[in-house]
Amino acid sequence: MRTQVAIVGAGPSGLLLGQLLHKAGIDAVIIERQSADYVLSRIRAGVLEQVTMDLLDEAGVGQRMHREGLVHGGFELLFKGARHRIDMQALTGGRQVMVYGQTEVTRDLMDARAAAGLSTVYGASEVSVHDFDGERPQVRYTSQGQQHELSCDFIAGCDGFHGVCRASVPAGAITEFEKVYPFGWLGVLADVPPVSHELIYANTERGFALCSMRSATRSRYYVQCPVSDSLSRWSDDAFWAELRLRLDPQAREQLVTGPSIEKSIAPLRSFVAEPMRFGRMFLAGDAAHIVPPTGAKGLNLAASDVKYLSTALIEHYRDKSAAGIDSYSERCLRRVWRAERFSWWFTSLMHQFPEAGGFGQKVQEAELDYLVNSNAAATALAENYVGLPLQ
Repeated sequence: MRTQVAIVGAGPSGLLLGQLLHKAGIDAVIIERQSADYVLSRIRAGVLEQVTMDLLDEAGVGQRMHREGLVHGGFELLFKGARHRIDMQALTGGRQVMVYGQTEVTRDLMDARAAAGLSTVYGASEVSVHDFDGERPQVRYTSQGQQHELSCDFIAGCDGFHGVCRASVPAGAITEFEKVYPFGWLGVLADVPPVSHELIYANTERGFALCSMRSATRSRYYVQCPVSDSLSRWSDDAFWAELRLRLDPQAREQLVTGPSIEKSIAPLRSFVAEPMRFGRMFLAGDAAHIVPPTGAKGLNLAASDVKYLSTALIEHYRDKSAAGIDSYSERCLRRVWRAERFSWWFTSLMHQFPEAGGFGQKVQEAELDYLVNSNAAATALAENYVGLPLQ
């Protein structure tokens, strides 16, 4: 079997790349080791930057997002028991973000791919990549008991942090940078109305909390917890009780609780692999970088990678130009490290670190006080939160 671009991974980055290439008349096959139902069951981020919204429109899958997504022009910082609004729209010349779950983005892309009759292999096992340093890369895999070999011009590694593509790069050809945080996020998804119409980021002596949502009737809440915590010690009642203790009086009064439909503990890490291109194989999304979820950058960074990669591949086939391919890694990493810096800073600002003690808490409160009283500082926060422009 042969295709022009073999995409490993059917998460949002792989599906979005496949859709953009299809729109440009470039053939691509997607190989995914999990089932389609499993991919759709993964609960992930839900805040889309304007760059991501524009890219979904470009791919022709933005209709439901615009119809059902929630446009946000600001968010609130809660510290010392009081909330302070960051007016992103005013501070950035009218830019906004969209609350629309990653699961819904994935569903829209899956539906578009199925409607176009494009080739996606789910439930592939023994996936491996070969000869990406030469002229004839290959992806080998087993599907329904049969072994397959997919020849291609290029391989796009969109298979996540634990995927095969980055793991197949020779150790001497890649440099990895990582920071692991000493806490996690305990997250609960529930079919209850949000406590507020905008997100609330809370810094408290008991730890960080985030009040978010997926729709007007479905909420997503998080509390900082030890990374060693077990879900067995967190009943729904225990979670709601802890969340209340981290909110201001008005939010406590407005909080509607209910049974969780998903509950998980996610560790926090910052991770970057350099470079993001190895011959005819490219890494994109979580295969190349991870950010803490505090700044809502994970899905948005994956989308910008895909924008750079799809543009490069289209230039290669349409214009016979290698300029985009040659500059892919450099362009991506410049944006990646800016997002890593912001996510690290915002995480450091909002969380309790075990070693920081009372002094650290006071310094955080002082910086938060400066943020909400300085137009320059608030503008820098808003610009990064809504997303820096593509370059």
